[in-house]
Amino acid sequence: MSKNRIASLALAVALGLPLIACQDTKARQENEQLKARVAELEKDNTDLSGKVDGLAKENSALASENEKLKAAQKPSKKAAKGKHRKHKPAASSSNS
Repeated sequence: MSKNRIASLALAVALGLPLIACQDTKARQENEQLKARVAELEKDNTDLSGKVDGLAKENSALASENEKLKAAQKPSKKAAKGKHRKHKPAASSSNS
């Protein structure tokens, strides 16, 4: 009977090794796929970071231009306000 147990154990080991190797191979393949995906995401992140930096610079330039335009517009509004004076009633000055 001990020969049957040893034979059964040997058979189990012999059948188990390819299954373990198969799982190991699957794990390696999945690991490689994940590494490729991480590399792709890192590249995308770098690209997006560059775009964010460019848009931040553009936003800063537009904000600066906007402030300059607002500053240039303020004096013309004051000049326009000065042109429209309220008229005093003529009746009060003509009665004197």
